[in-house]
Amino acid sequence: MQEIGEIMHLASSGRVIIKLTRPLDEGDYVCDDSGRKIGKVTELIGPVSAPFASAISLTNNIRKYVGAKVYFLDEPVIKRNKSRRHRR
Repeated sequence: MQEIGEIMHLASSGRVIIKLTRPLDEGDYVCDDSGRKIGKVTELIGPVSAPFASAISLTNNIRKYVGAKVYFLDEPVIKRNKSRRHRR
């Protein structure tokens, strides 16, 4: 897990603005220190020397993450098997 920046604030559109410390691509997921996905990067904004990222929140209580460090997972997140769902 690599630190990529800090959540600055919530935009009026509901997106999260992240100040980046290392380059990131659109479509990447950002997570908190425990590895839980909290956002998906939709666009990069600002100057190349000090970029910001706009991300869609993947959690309902994103306000508690404002001011917190965010990370990028190098390894893929293990997905749960959905074969246990029963059809009627």
